[in-house]
Amino acid sequence: MYSITRFGTLATCLLAVAEPFGQAQRRPELQLKFLNGSSQVKPSYDYVIVGAGTAGLTIADRLTTDGKSTVLVIENGKVVDSPRISQVYSGSAAMGPTWSYQINSVPQVNLKNRTTAVIAGNLVGGSSAINAMMTVRGTSEDYDRWGSFFGNNSSWSWDGLLPYLKKALNFVPPGQAVAQSVNITYDTSFWGNSSGVYAGWPSFQWPGLATQIEAFRDIPGVEFPPDSGAGRAGVYWFPTFMDPKIVERSYARTGHFDSIDRTNHDVVTESRVTKVLLEDGTATGVVFRQTKGNATTYTTVKANREVILSAGAIHSPQILQLSGIGPSELLQSAGINTTVDLPGVGQNFQDHPMMFMSIVLGNFTTHPSPMDMFGNQNFTKWAQEVWRANKTGPYSMGIGNAAAWLGMPVISPDRFEDIASKLENQDHAAQLPPDTDPTVIAGYSAQMKNMAASMRSSNTAFYNHVLTGAGSSGTLVDLHPLSRGTVNINTTDPFNTEPVVDYRALTNPVDLDIMVEMLRFTKRYFFETRLKEFGPRQVQPPDYVDEPEDLAGFLQANLSPTEFHPSGTCAMMPKELGGVVDESLQVYGVKHLRVVDASIMPVLPGANTCQSVYAIAEKAVDLIKADM
Repeated sequence: MYSITRFGTLATCLLAVAEPFGQAQRRPELQLKFLNGSSQVKPSYDYVIVGAGTAGLTIADRLTTDGKSTVLVIENGKVVDSPRISQVYSGSAAMGPTWSYQINSVPQVNLKNRTTAVIAGNLVGGSSAINAMMTVRGTSEDYDRWGSFFGNNSSWSWDGLLPYLKKALNFVPPGQAVAQSVNITYDTSFWGNSSGVYAGWPSFQWPGLATQIEAFRDIPGVEFPPDSGAGRAGVYWFPTFMDPKIVERSYARTGHFDSIDRTNHDVVTESRVTKVLLEDGTATGVVFRQTKGNATTYTTVKANREVILSAGAIHSPQILQLSGIGPSELLQSAGINTTVDLPGVGQNFQDHPMMFMSIVLGNFTTHPSPMDMFGNQNFTKWAQEVWRANKTGPYSMGIGNAAAWLGMPVISPDRFEDIASKLENQDHAAQLPPDTDPTVIAGYSAQMKNMAASMRSSNTAFYNHVLTGAGSSGTLVDLHPLSRGTVNINTTDPFNTEPVVDYRALTNPVDLDIMVEMLRFTKRYFFETRLKEFGPRQVQPPDYVDEPEDLAGFLQANLSPTEFHPSGTCAMMPKELGGVVDESLQVYGVKHLRVVDASIMPVLPGANTCQSVYAIAEKAVDLIKADM
């Protein structure tokens, strides 16, 4: 179910032939690096970090390198060793419910009351352990937008974040042979080489990708940046979160924990933080709960310097609300005393919606192709042999390494101005729940005005299409959704239930306008470029579904509101704009409490979120050290 929903039938078929990867191998020596229960937790640490995920493990690693600062990382999930996690092939082996929180969204009114699984990693390594390993960053405008809400001099900008984007990853260029075979371009000046988290490349690419990339040259305005890290929208190659030396997933745990051995760095697992302790407006520690069998214990641990929430966009706002920090009316309805009335906590929820358009090329005879992995026994046998021999060939590939990331003037040259004006002039308050706080409305209005301006720019990507190298289309992603959802505590039983997640999909009708243009552009790409020579045929939606209202109906029945990139629920914005944290990532109204994860993104970047989260964490470390 999950593989089909996220990546389409092709990826599901590829996953089905992932035979060479073997069974899970236990690594008991790693268990010794984790505390065995709450009894081993010290009474206090300099820093208490909630969440051993992408951001949490990065911060803990960096803060403890001095050998002096003590850090405890508290993780709800387990330590997991599985070939499904380490496996690069297909990119989707670890996704799904196995290592994710068991959360479903509320029924989505505009999606025919469908509910959606909310995927968030529940294990050491967090979502970096189960994502599709697509190593992509946003454009320069995406990061400049974050700081713009604070004025023109914010360090949250492309120039301010580029050093951290470079520091976060260790870039290993593709092999010369494979790069030349499909014309992969890259520029190492946009990358670093000192991190333990790798951005690598497979040793094989489908030759059909070169044809699909070249077809974009037939469309006016499409750019071809020299590197995926250049901060430019366009069509380009991008690496995989993979250590190319061993051809396995590279993620927060492998890069920021497995190889370190420090007495000032502790991790306790299977422990759920229930609240942040506050004294006179200062965070002094946390309480966490462990359940073993029928016994539940609560442990208090003090933070001498700071508490850092890195529990992700679903759980960081939940912990704040459980601690009495959030919208006062919501807290009151849950029987929680309000310590800090902060209306933005849990609001501004965003994720990347996905569309499933199917166009096949009947005469696309370039081989080998992804279909040969399950339709050509000789090719599959060869692929298995070279993988077993030296970990090369098709099994070294993830979900893909080539895609289009395009702005509205490119995909909709005739309509982008009308759509931008419609967004600019709409009643922004009317797109939010009726009881929304005025500060949250003001922040949303500021975002929408920025988005309207960005629609007129070719360097804010709204459209994403991952290329397959096969005779078929890939998944389409709306990179800048305008609808905003909520993640709030369950007021009937706030401490023992998961938060209530509402994507509020398509509540801003301009989202539909954009998505209709995305469908139309994809059809144009297949039918009006050199790809028309390969006999394109539209399968879904049927080719007779062409009017805007009919395409909108198709989207309501088939759209997924999530690409598993939950963000925005503890937004870094001015407090008067519904912000939760300031530019130092400190929670408004509370001393010694920061949030560092995807929840602080005021607006989603036009890219998969993982690389940006690593950069946020790296920058946060410098902010934290500046306050030592």
